[in-house]
Amino acid sequence: MKFLSSTLLQANRLLRWDCFVAALLAMTLLAACAPADLNAPMPAFDTGVDPNAWAQVPAGEFEFGQHEEIQSTGAYEIMVTDVTTAQYADFLNAALADGSIKMDGDKVVGYYPGDFFRGVKHEEEIKAGDWLFLPLNDPSQRIQFDGTRFTVQAGYENHPMTMVTWFGAWGYCKYNGGRLPTEVEWEKAARGTDGRPFPWGDDIQRNNANFYSSRDPFENMQTFGSRTSPVGFYNGRTYEGYVTLDSASPYGLYDMAGNVWQWTGDVYEGMHYRFMRGGSKDTYDMDLRVWVRNNATPTYFSPGVGFRCVR
Repeated sequence: MKFLSSTLLQANRLLRWDCFVAALLAMTLLAACAPADLNAPMPAFDTGVDPNAWAQVPAGEFEFGQHEEIQSTGAYEIMVTDVTTAQYADFLNAALADGSIKMDGDKVVGYYPGDFFRGVKHEEEIKAGDWLFLPLNDPSQRIQFDGTRFTVQAGYENHPMTMVTWFGAWGYCKYNGGRLPTEVEWEKAARGTDGRPFPWGDDIQRNNANFYSSRDPFENMQTFGSRTSPVGFYNGRTYEGYVTLDSASPYGLYDMAGNVWQWTGDVYEGMHYRFMRGGSKDTYDMDLRVWVRNNATPTYFSPGVGFRCVR
């Protein structure tokens, strides 16, 4: 009987322990499923990188794609960083004042001249007319409109502009005398001429870029998930103990891998999809290799998609 009582006591203790573990696991799962706090406190850092700067990319050949196909470009300039939220707000205010864009309820729309339509299978027609530049009613939108003026949510002024469609990126570049880069131009600016897989070299570390689970100061998977980092953040500086690696491309461009996907300008025959490059805060490290592509319809927008211009 003593042996039986001891066994029952031990089993009871194990049962209570199992119940405790199960309860703890349940609480953990509930916390993980909690809604993201899109307005959680935001670290503010000055990276020292000028978003108004441009870099020269010389004419010549380079190794394009994973299989190193030789391509060639002419000379061009490209923005050193992604277009920032503050820059885009300035564009919206100027373009609204001169009639280049207009409001359609809670959306910003602008004119696009349309694409040549071949009518091939799965192709959607993009006609000339007003198209969505960006929505204003999405909780991830960092630009607000008070009925008169566009402003930026505090703390995001030097972050990349996101929640912008391909049309909205195209419109910004055109308004400012530039255009979106072709895929070939984008990749050359990202990797140079030596065939490297990442803008900074052959390998990737957590402190090279903002990607999924990179443990940067803007990431907290328990509360709000991953967020964008300021443009030029990964430049070798230390921010309150967080040491970054200088991750510029051979031409001095920042954030050509990670942070946000970047729209490119190619309009391919018989295809309405547009392509993006660079990976984002929401993709794994290997998706940051310079030849990785993503695509979406030109009306797509996301907190993980931005752009930069060439001229």
